[in-house]
Amino acid sequence: MIDHQDSSKAKVAPLAALTIGAVGVVFGDIGTSPLYAFREALGQTAGGGINAAEILGVLSLMIWALILVVTVKYVSFLMRADNNGEGGVLSLMALAKRATGGWKSVIALGAVGAALFYGDAIITPALSVLSAVEGLRTLPGLDAALSERSIMNIALAILVGLFAIQSRGTANVSRLFGPVCAIWFLTIGALGLLHLYDAPSILLAFNPSLGVSFLLQHGMTGLFVLGAVFLTVTGAEALTADMGHFGRLPIKLGWFLLVFPSLVLNYLGQGAFALAQLGEATAAGKTFANADWFFLMAPEPVRPWVVVIATLATIIASQAVITGAYSLTQQAISLGLLPRLKILQTSEEHFGQIYVPVINWLLLAGVAVLIIQFRTSTSMAAAYGIAVTGTMVATTCLAFIVLWKLWNWRLASALAFIAPFLLLDLFFFGANILRVVEGGWVPLVIASIIGLLIHIWVKGKIFLSRETHWNSVGMIDLAKALSARPPRRVEGTAVFLTSEPEVAPVALLHNLKHNRILHNQNIILTVRTVTRPRVDESERVSVTPIDENFSQVEITYGYMEVADVPSDLYRTGKVLSDRGGTSFFVGRNMLSPSRDVGLPFWQDLIFIFLHKNASDPTVYYNIPINRVIEMGSRVEV
Repeated sequence: MIDHQDSSKAKVAPLAALTIGAVGVVFGDIGTSPLYAFREALGQTAGGGINAAEILGVLSLMIWALILVVTVKYVSFLMRADNNGEGGVLSLMALAKRATGGWKSVIALGAVGAALFYGDAIITPALSVLSAVEGLRTLPGLDAALSERSIMNIALAILVGLFAIQSRGTANVSRLFGPVCAIWFLTIGALGLLHLYDAPSILLAFNPSLGVSFLLQHGMTGLFVLGAVFLTVTGAEALTADMGHFGRLPIKLGWFLLVFPSLVLNYLGQGAFALAQLGEATAAGKTFANADWFFLMAPEPVRPWVVVIATLATIIASQAVITGAYSLTQQAISLGLLPRLKILQTSEEHFGQIYVPVINWLLLAGVAVLIIQFRTSTSMAAAYGIAVTGTMVATTCLAFIVLWKLWNWRLASALAFIAPFLLLDLFFFGANILRVVEGGWVPLVIASIIGLLIHIWVKGKIFLSRETHWNSVGMIDLAKALSARPPRRVEGTAVFLTSEPEVAPVALLHNLKHNRILHNQNIILTVRTVTRPRVDESERVSVTPIDENFSQVEITYGYMEVADVPSDLYRTGKVLSDRGGTSFFVGRNMLSPSRDVGLPFWQDLIFIFLHKNASDPTVYYNIPINRVIEMGSRVEV
């Protein structure tokens, strides 16, 4: 009996820890939306004055956005469409790619979703931290003392510090994310509950007809409001993207037991507080104005505490998005959408704690430009929704392909199931597109640049692969020729890296042509990345003998794994037993632009730039640099 109780406790403890961890990482973005979402949505109606029906209508739209988009679509449906526990737009793309054999439309949807995510990754830190720091102005005596520039400088200082520490890893401080965010959600829930009594009629906002009536009565203004309402659900994509770290159940428990109730209570509290202020203004014959409802509803004695905990919560939300950008980059590289970049593992204990220097500093540059350009969170809010809604549209389309092709649903059934979700996403996307002039162009420009780079990289790689095949020699044919007329042999093992094992590697051909030697042991090595997040160790290495001179070796990684080729070659004992006498030969082509073949000339220049600045494959595969020999030729693209 005691053993059974101990076992139950052991199971409950990890679940509780994972749930608290999920609260800190998964819900950081959506959890800081109360700082600005209600204020911005209500502010869109302020042109003709705000009345009680508009407050109730806006709040009804916000609550039902949380229910339909987050609870129904993401928690109840999309979290089931996982790739061996991993979620997110690229995991869905990998599933759909596997089911369709690599449709171009599937790759395009994944590329669009990934490109838009980078726009989100730049806007989230800038908007959330700036919103929290603006809360300082609600403290007595500080409104006049703090200028707009001062607020900007404080926000920039916090964000520069956050990006500067990324290279050291966040494994130690990440233990605080869950508890801090749990306190944050309890705080915002308590603030909302405190003000429910100001106007109990705010509970009518649960009636969806109020939101529908608001949209029907307000025409174009209603669509602008809907675009701002979408700020309520920004961050929903993280529910699936972080599934691999925490699991489905902890994320669901965190949402239903803490996050969803706290968000709804806080929005209801802000609405009730606004209704009460409207009543007081009307009774006094004063004009009712939109305000920073979140901070103002905190009693003055505790308001400094609320500003501090809000700032901490937004820093954690920013950290989650930054880490998500690193993870997405790693997946995109593994799936062939981006060139290899330098990826550093920052923790020996925590798998997945990585740092991508190029992405880190590009994100910081983008964040700084946004803050300097827009200056206030209100100006920046218009730029937020387009990136997220665009990603959601891509995610829903990929989910449809998974239902149809992988889960083998009938086409009509899959369409009927997905159509309501897709229509909802398109409705929100259309509402946010209206705000392009206000700032929505920012994520579109960022996504367009990233999307163009992905397109050129994929297209250039396909051309190089075709060129390799055009001038290639079959590996089996070469092995037979060398058996008939063997060259001079030397001691040791030569490992020739190639992506096409049936074709003789360029480095092998150059070695035979110029050095006229062949090592005693020769390995034709191919490193594959599959559409699964991780590969079992027993499936990692496969060996296929060609003849007494050559063996084909394939090492397989999941798209969430960091490659370590030497360790995997030696660990199994199937391939190498002695590290000392091994040389790694790498083919590295020198590319030159051409107006006559390959890509358009301007794309040539971009592809060559990406190719030259891609991380050295030997570094990417963790191969010791003193064991590497590079050989290649010039290719026109």
